[in-house]
Amino acid sequence: MKFYFLLVFLPFASCQSQTTIQAPISNNISIENDTIEAFYTSNKGNDLPSKSVGTVSNGSLINGKLLPFSGTNFRYFDTTSYLNKRAFVSDKLLKTVISCYNECEHIFPGHSFCLMECSNEKGGKIAPHHTHQNGLSIDFMSPLLKEGKPYYSLDSLGAEHYLLEFDASGFNSEDKSIQIDFETVAHHLWILEQEARKNGLKISKVIWKIELKDDLFATEYGKKLKAQNIYFAQNLTPIINSLHDDHYHVDFESVEN
Repeated sequence: MKFYFLLVFLPFASCQSQTTIQAPISNNISIENDTIEAFYTSNKGNDLPSKSVGTVSNGSLINGKLLPFSGTNFRYFDTTSYLNKRAFVSDKLLKTVISCYNECEHIFPGHSFCLMECSNEKGGKIAPHHTHQNGLSIDFMSPLLKEGKPYYSLDSLGAEHYLLEFDASGFNSEDKSIQIDFETVAHHLWILEQEARKNGLKISKVIWKIELKDDLFATEYGKKLKAQNIYFAQNLTPIINSLHDDHYHVDFESVEN
């Protein structure tokens, strides 16, 4: 099922895409870090407001902002994707994401999160995604556990991370000792919604593998998400459903008229 995605995403699944921002182990890593820092400085955008035009599936982005590649407790998943300008969002969503991770730093001390693809600098179509067009969509990597403890070894796969497969109970198809951390996913989404509201946004839709929702809603914060009517996609095509297990896609919308 996911082979289709690999074919479309292949230009971004290069050797460079599999490098990670971890402790420097060679001069090459240091050079890469310098490249990313320089790229961010040159492309992060100004202090003027953004404008999200149209919808997440048919829109554009004016004066978009580049997310930082990494922070104290988060990083972007893929160097090549980042340098190809696929990590832009609106100013309100930028503030939402940063404040969310600041909050997570206190709630999940020592925990690391991964952002995945966002929007192009000016929005519009961004293959192979059907949405991500107006700076109000982000893919978030599903946090994982191994033997009950946070597990990060699969975070460094770059674009190939989209091809990981998890069964209907959230266990990795190749290693059943690895499973999705449902409690952390639910809590993260809850914090995202609270911070979005502070910035004039709200979550309009979450796309996640249909079979995973029962385990999510069974958690403490999953129950809160359900009570607050955070909308999760109800019907997905087989390929879209299959693709949304290693990550959850979140669309936002303005709450201001």
